[in-house]
Amino acid sequence: MSLIDNPPQPINKAEGRLSRPSVVARARQDNFARRSFFTFTLLPVLLILIVTIALLFRSWPILQAYPLSDLLFGDIWRPSDGQFGFWPFILGTFWVTTVGVVLAVPACLLTSIYLAEYAHARLRSIAKPVLDLLAAIPPVVYGVWGLVAIVPFVDKVLAPLSDRWLGSVSIFSVNQPTGFGILAAGIVIAVMIAPLIISVMYEIFSTVPNDLRHASLAVGATQWQTIRNIVLPQVAPGILAAIVLGASRALGETIAVLMVVGNIPQVPTSIFDSAYPLPALIANNYGEMMSIPLYDAALLSAALVLLVVILIFNILSILVIQRMRSRKWA
Repeated sequence: MSLIDNPPQPINKAEGRLSRPSVVARARQDNFARRSFFTFTLLPVLLILIVTIALLFRSWPILQAYPLSDLLFGDIWRPSDGQFGFWPFILGTFWVTTVGVVLAVPACLLTSIYLAEYAHARLRSIAKPVLDLLAAIPPVVYGVWGLVAIVPFVDKVLAPLSDRWLGSVSIFSVNQPTGFGILAAGIVIAVMIAPLIISVMYEIFSTVPNDLRHASLAVGATQWQTIRNIVLPQVAPGILAAIVLGASRALGETIAVLMVVGNIPQVPTSIFDSAYPLPALIANNYGEMMSIPLYDAALLSAALVLLVVILIFNILSILVIQRMRSRKWA
C-alpha cells in the first residue's frame, strides 16, 4: 500500500480531553459574564428608582395642593375635611420600631454570643433550625399571638406595675388601660425580628479567626475577657449591620403591628399609648373611601414617606459602618 492511499494522520489529543477555546473566545465569554452580572446587580437599584418615581407620580396631586411641611409635620388627620397630617403616623412608626429594637437587641446579642462562643455543637445544630423556623412564621400568626397573649399581659401586668412604680415618668405613664399600644406592638416586633438578628450576629461571630481567640487564651485571658476585648471589637460593624437589618424590617412591618397597636392617630407620649404607624395606615385605608378628594394621593404619599425614611435610615447606617471600619483599620 502506498502513502497516497494511506496518508499520515494528524496527532490527536488525548482521548476524553476537550479542546480549549481560543484566547479571543475566552475574553468574549468573560466580557459577556461581566456585563450580565453588572446588569443583574443594577436591577435592585432600578427597581427602587421605579418604585420611587411611581409613588412620586401618584402622590404629586397632594404635593401640589399642600406644602410638604404641612403634610410631614401636621398633627391632624381628617381626610373628609381635607386635613392630611402625617406627623402622628411618623412618630408612631418610630416609637414602635424603637421599642421593638431596644427590647430585641440585648437578648439577641447575648444569645448570639452564647451560640457562637459557649454552646456545644449539638446545641447549635438544634438552635439554628429553630431560629429559621421562627423567622419563617407568617406575621399574622405573631399578630394573633400578640392579640391573645401580649395585649392582656400588658393590660393586667405591665401597665399596673408601671403605673405603681414608674408613673411619675411620662414615658412610662399609663394613659389608657386597654393593653393595645406601643409596648404590645414593640414586644411583638421584638419577637419577630429576633431570629433574623440572632442568625446574622451568629454568622458574624463565626467569621472571627480562632487564632485570635487562642492567642488571647494563651496569654491568660478568660473566655469572657477574650470575647469582650478581642471578639466584640472585631465584629462591631457587623453587629450594627444586623441591628439595622432588624430595624428595617420593623419599620415596614404591617399586619402584626396593626392588630395590637391600637390604630389611633395621635402623637404618643408614653409606651402604653396607642399609635398608628404608617404601614398600618396604608394597609387599613387603601382602597376605601376613594371618593374623598386627594385621599388616594395622601395614602401613596405616606408610602413614599415610609420608603424615603427607610432609605435614609439604611444609608446613614452604611455610612456609620464604613466609618467604624475605617477607624478600625487606621
